Amino acid sequence: MSYITENYRTDRINKTSTNSDKMKRVLLTLSMSIATLVGTLAQNEPYKNHQLSPKERADDLLGRLTLKEKIGLMQNSSNAVERLGIAPYNWWSEGLHGVARNGLATVFPITMGMASTFDDEAIEKIYTAVSDEGRAKFHDAHRRNRYGCGNEGLTFWNPNVNIFRDPRWGRGQETFGEDPYLTTRMGVSVVKGMQGPADAAYDKTHACAKHYAVHSGPEAKRHSFDVEHLSPRDLWETYLPAFKALVQEADVKEVMCAYQRFEGEPCCDSNRLLTQILRDEWGYKHPQRSDKRCTGGQRLWRYQRFFL
Repeated sequence: MSYITENYRTDRINKTSTNSDKMKRVLLTLSMSIATLVGTLAQNEPYKNHQLSPKERADDLLGRLTLKEKIGLMQNSSNAVERLGIAPYNWWSEGLHGVARNGLATVFPITMGMASTFDDEAIEKIYTAVSDEGRAKFHDAHRRNRYGCGNEGLTFWNPNVNIFRDPRWGRGQETFGEDPYLTTRMGVSVVKGMQGPADAAYDKTHACAKHYAVHSGPEAKRHSFDVEHLSPRDLWETYLPAFKALVQEADVKEVMCAYQRFEGEPCCDSNRLLTQILRDEWGYKHPQRSDKRCTGGQRLWRYQRFFL
């Protein structure tokens, strides 16, 4: 009798163990299925869908961001939004005549020397090489788990297409000289080399046309100088042609406003420059930005006594 009872107990234990193993396998399979489904749904979120246009993805993402998160993204060092998979990003990188401040890189002649070649095709090849190195360094930073560091991004703040008329300006060597036509052709080549083919799925990097507009010294007063009484002919035939061509011909992806005033208004708050001319007349549809330190709200107040 005791033998039969013991066998009965053993069979019950074995069956219970078997049922428990089956239940574990079912739960594990269910958990994996749910995880796979959640991952698939996450990948199907429109802002993560690479098949959609950048505008469609951005529109979807904007609807998911809180006001605080949007504010955190609208600064030079953009904050991470971990819940949406957005890494930190620093918008400031320089590539005036080679990738700058980011380790070893090829250094080409300064832009004033490039302009002396009068060879826009050669200039495009130079900046194709610059953007190749810039993108390679960007990917290398990510492989090293570096995100949000300065001068390691894909948004380069060049070319400088200001017209060099005043020798007192300390940044004249960044420009292509005093000729509007030569500056225009050089600037267009820089943008094409930096951004890559217009029909590519993605831009290789972003170029930035600066400093918009009528910015050429004197250096000591660059934050407070007011450009007044400029003739319409000089404005349209000297200072604006390069910017117009970079917008309409080269499709430059960023435009940086100048530090000083124009006709009484800070260039970074000029309705005429930023809205009437840049967007309404020229059809510019991409981001317009200020410089990192030189044209923010604090600077507008400190140097220009201007309230936003």
